[in-house]
This record gives sequence, structure tokens and C-alpha cells, in this order.
Amino acid sequence: MTLPEPALGTVWQNQLALLLESTGEGIFGIDMDGLCTFINAAGARMLGREPAWVLGRNMHELTHHSHADGSAYLAHDCPIFNAFRQGLPCRIDTEVFWDHARQPFPVEYSSHPLMDGRQVRGAVVTFVDITGRKRAADALQRAKNELELRVAERTQELSVAMGQLRELAAYSERVREDERTRIAREVHDELGSLLVALKMDVNWMDKRISEQQQRTPPDAEAMRERLRSKCQNMSGLIERAVDNVGRIITDLRPSILDHQGLWAALEWQAHEFAQSAELVLDWGMAGTEGVALPEPMAIAVFRIFQEMLSNVGRHARASQLAVRILCDGAQLTVSVQDNGCGAADEAFEAPTAYGVMGMRERALHFGGRLEISSKIGLGSLFRLHIALLNI
Repeated sequence: MTLPEPALGTVWQNQLALLLESTGEGIFGIDMDGLCTFINAAGARMLGREPAWVLGRNMHELTHHSHADGSAYLAHDCPIFNAFRQGLPCRIDTEVFWDHARQPFPVEYSSHPLMDGRQVRGAVVTFVDITGRKRAADALQRAKNELELRVAERTQELSVAMGQLRELAAYSERVREDERTRIAREVHDELGSLLVALKMDVNWMDKRISEQQQRTPPDAEAMRERLRSKCQNMSGLIERAVDNVGRIITDLRPSILDHQGLWAALEWQAHEFAQSAELVLDWGMAGTEGVALPEPMAIAVFRIFQEMLSNVGRHARASQLAVRILCDGAQLTVSVQDNGCGAADEAFEAPTAYGVMGMRERALHFGGRLEISSKIGLGSLFRLHIALLNI
């Protein structure tokens, strides 16, 4: 059965009305004057009105007259009206509509021109109440802000704790250096003096026995020879003990650091290490004349330099070593470069790289930094930078 044309139009209008009423979004149309031409039940319900009451009323004055803060929303600024006045479709989720109790609620709306051929007849507006979404977003933002605040507080606490830890580490290092100095002096003054005195006594005994050989019977000569041999062995052992004591004293606190200063100590340490490790040393120092570092900083620089050389001795398997000490008035730079086996960057950042961590912490305490550059097969470069402006 074929329906006549009016019947087809009626069926289509009924289907369109059912479609508009079945959607959960609010939908309304406006003419060129902004008056409501239709509105579905969902839209009227969100506005707190009956659909028949809304028809024919100016929708901007009814529901879009003010911003969320209550300030006036002028009609010529309204994106909904611009949809047909300027042919500009829009989609907005940062504004509010107002209900029958003049209470705002956040909405997401879109407005599109209603066209009749090429002629604009008005606009169609769809909108959704996004109060729940806004509450969730606000709650999420509050949680984010609270989390950021807590992270900032914890970061500050951690920063303070790290500062206190560094101060404690620096204090412990000063105490340890003082103890090393005290032990080195006691070993030098007490044990060293005793060993020297003992060696002198043994040498005196050896001399007396040698003198008595000419005055005693031949049968006692063998015994005296054995005594002389014992004295000579004892003298050799004492000499070794004196050398070991000197080495221990130097390890604890090189006397050259106290007597001749940091620059002489660095040069002495570099040549001693190169000689001991059988390395070819390329030494260079510039700009240090008249520059005197405070004792704590000088000790830190010396210990970092020792650890640089120690790292070369333990891991590099190098044959050549280049050392550069440079003061340019504003900064001290100490660099140690070898031609050894090198290592991957991860090796210097490993949790067990205690030597590197110690060097970094010593440098950081005085506002300095340690740079490490290394490639497998191409050697390593350690470079210490410490500012001299505040000393």
C-alpha cells in the first residue's frame, strides 16, 4: 500500500518526534530572533520547564543570560547565536545554562546553523548536563593538587634530609681527616722514634761485637759471628719497619700536604703513582701561583685526586696518564685521563661504584661537580670542577 504525500510527511514527522524524545541529550531549535521553535522533553527537563512553556521564548534570555560567576552574557557574544548570525558552528564545554530556579549547571553544548537550501533559518542546539563530569574533574584536580603538594613537601623534606646527610658526611670526613692526622703524627713521633732508637742500639751492638772479636779466644768467634748475623738481620727488619711506617704515615696524611701545600702534594702524588704503576706521565699545571684553598677544600681535592688515580690503577690497565691542573681565577679544574680499556657509562652510575659516589659527594659539598667521560677501548677522563669565587 502506498501512502499519499501528506501521510508520508506525517509519518516522517512522527518518527522525528520519537527520535528527539528518545535521546538523553537536550535539543532545541531557535529562529533568527533567538525564539524557541522546538525543544525535546530531555532538554525541557534539564531546564526545569515544560516543553510547551519554553516554546516561543528567547532561549538566550531564558537559559544563557549570564556567565557562571553571575556576570551578564551579552547576546552578541553568544556562540549559539553566532551559529546562524555568522554561520559559525561551535562546541563548548566551559559554560553554564540556567534552570527555572536561576541556578547554573555546567553544560557541553553545540550549535549548528539550520539551513533551508542556502538560506539560514535559525540554529539547532544540543546540550548535556555535565555536572557529574565537572565534579569528577574537580575532584581529580583537587587530588592532583593535593598529590603535588605532598610530593613538594616530601621533596622538600628529602632535600633537607639530603642536606643534613651531606653535612653529616662532611663532618664525618673532617673527623676522619683529623683522626688520620693525629694517628700519623703519633706514629711518626712515637713508633718512628722508637724504631730509629732501636736501630741505633742494634747497630751499636753490632759494632761492639765486631770490636770484641779481636780480643776474645777463637772458640767464641763462631758465637759472636752468629750474634753479628742476628744483629744485621734485626737491622734489616727495622729498616723495613721504618719504611712501612713512613708509607702508612703518608697514606694517612702526606706530610707534603701540610708542609708545601696542595699543589706540591698533587704533583708529588701524580709522580709517585706513575712511578709505582710504571706509567708514562704527562703532567701539566697552570695558574696556581698565589692560589691557596681552605684546608677542608684542599683535603677534599687531594682525596678526589687520589681516588681518580686509584681508579686508574685498579681498572684502566693503562700505559699513559695525562694530568692537568688549571686555575683560571674563577674555577679550579683537575683532570686525569688515561689510555686504558675504558668502561661503559653504566659502570660509573652503578650502586656499587662507591669510589665515584664518594668523589661526587666530596665535590658537591664544596659546590663542585665531577664529570666522567669513558669509552670502551679508548680510556677514561675524570674532570673535577670547583668554583673559587667564594673562597
